[in-house]
Amino acid sequence: MTKLLLVTLGFAVHSAFAAPPVPVLTSPDRHVVVDVHVTAAHTLEYSIRRDGQPVILPSRLGLQLEGADLSAGLELTALSSVKLVSDSYELATGKKRHISYRANEQVVTVRNAAGQAMDVVFRVSNDGVAFRYRVREPGLPIKKFVAEATSFRFDAGARAWLQPMSVAQTGWSNTNPSYEEHYRREIAVGTPSPLPSGWVFPALFRTGATWVALSEAGLDGSWHASRLQADSSGGIYRLGQPMAAEVIPGGALLAESRGELSSPWRLIALGSMRTVMESTLGTDLAAPVVAFDAAPAKPGHASWSWALLKDDATVFAVQKKFIDYAAEMHWDYTLVDADWDRKIGYDKLGELAAYAASKGIGLLAWYNSSGDWNTTPYTPKSRLLTHEQRMAEFARLRAMGVKGIKVDFFGGDGKSMIAYYIDILNDAAQAGLLVNFHGATLPRGWARTWPNLMTAEAVRGLEFTTFTQEDQDAVPAHAAMLPFTRNLFDPMDFTPMVFGDIPNIRRATHNGFELAESVLFLSGIQHFAETPEGMAGVPGYVKSFLQDLPRSWDEMRFVDGYPSRYAVIARKSGDSWYLAGFNGGDTDLALDLDLGFLRGLRGQLITDGRQAREFVQSPIAGGGKQRIGIKAHGGFAGVFKK
Repeated sequence: MTKLLLVTLGFAVHSAFAAPPVPVLTSPDRHVVVDVHVTAAHTLEYSIRRDGQPVILPSRLGLQLEGADLSAGLELTALSSVKLVSDSYELATGKKRHISYRANEQVVTVRNAAGQAMDVVFRVSNDGVAFRYRVREPGLPIKKFVAEATSFRFDAGARAWLQPMSVAQTGWSNTNPSYEEHYRREIAVGTPSPLPSGWVFPALFRTGATWVALSEAGLDGSWHASRLQADSSGGIYRLGQPMAAEVIPGGALLAESRGELSSPWRLIALGSMRTVMESTLGTDLAAPVVAFDAAPAKPGHASWSWALLKDDATVFAVQKKFIDYAAEMHWDYTLVDADWDRKIGYDKLGELAAYAASKGIGLLAWYNSSGDWNTTPYTPKSRLLTHEQRMAEFARLRAMGVKGIKVDFFGGDGKSMIAYYIDILNDAAQAGLLVNFHGATLPRGWARTWPNLMTAEAVRGLEFTTFTQEDQDAVPAHAAMLPFTRNLFDPMDFTPMVFGDIPNIRRATHNGFELAESVLFLSGIQHFAETPEGMAGVPGYVKSFLQDLPRSWDEMRFVDGYPSRYAVIARKSGDSWYLAGFNGGDTDLALDLDLGFLRGLRGQLITDGRQAREFVQSPIAGGGKQRIGIKAHGGFAGVFKK
């Protein structure tokens, strides 16, 4: 009787002509409420409130499949009981190592006028809302996606921080889309994308006192990757689909299944800025790890010549020098980039791998993913297109002692292209190889399902800043966007940190900003851009900081920040806390930071000196409020211990 009473009290009031409403579903802490109902027009809608205040206004749900319109003419036919979903898992490449997830789940079933059914599975956790579609209609043996009605409607006063989706087959050698545009920052909701292909995930919004991050998770190869459509008139952001060219040539563009068709989770992280920044929804909703030996999946730090020295450095002597550099820095890997097969060769790569192993360093090798969907000239190319090719190539690498691969130049977000990513992950896992995707899509939680995925680019990273002064000048504000968006849930290979010169470019950041990136940016393997010569010019305490920098983190805490302006984050490894911050703005900051969580710990803080390339180290005690200044385009990093 008590349970029945609770459900009855949860009913919402709608139009007298609407179908009977679904009981509201709340988060375990009861601060977040989702209301789902069939409208008088027989469409399915949902809305979200936090502490009684609207966050997502009434927004559409539904799918259109070939032979089944499940977005209109709907009636509510079933409603499951609410059940508590509880999950615990471990991540080696995330913001936290041990993660617990709790959410209330309910399944809403609707039928269209033809009697065809669709389930919408809702989960509400303390940090957000997720839902996915499930179609098991036996009268539709092949379920082919046509369109999705899903939308997210915001109040007119809300603001957005969004990255445009690049148009397929544009860019250098037809390599777009690669999630490599600059963000539009704090724009009015409803502002159209400057590019017709829409906006990428994660998409960040602020409505009233609530921050919202939209993304998706649980992409398993049966579905295409989604984005937000370019037109958001009225503050309504609708899910969009890939462009026709975003496929393996001849492969499928959109989702289809011969059995059950299940969409990825559409996730809405929401709450205070700290709640959103500390949320793990992007991996909470990903599938658990697949059955393979995760022992070789060891995160670490890597030296990498190409960032500043480019193509001419991919030769045996320079790569051997960078192996020595990695050993000196107590790092774990050296990445040998494009054209190694022509400039070094397989046999000499084997020699490099053996030499690296003698120094305790693992070797990583670059590959071109593409067949003929772009015109990229770099090799090895067209050697990973089939399972048989991959297994032969991976066996050869493992026999040489190579530890992992960097795979570049993918073709977009179509179903066949997403399946290609997953085929590479599966085959690499079977061969015991680590994976880094470049020129790639957002990973969407894959690091949980495939622990051998160390990182992925999907960002306008450091390499762009070495090409033009315009991109370099944009670095401070752009980098200060990334902890709040691109790097919110997934590892990101920005390839950070330069203390010396960038050829033909005037650096826009101070050294403290560059050092802070080593802590603020999360990547299973952090590929540092600095060369041996640049590292030789820094003080010994900076070098020691980077030599001792943890490879993975046990815990994180958002301390302070605002998208594109500044960020201060603390990360814990063992009994040590690392605190870092940077300032993307053009004026100095004086921040009063609550460091109560560091009470009893003492630290050394490395900050900027008077000149852009100077460092200063000073002692600092944890606990209470601490005022820390950050120069314009500057930053700091420090470690606190007992």
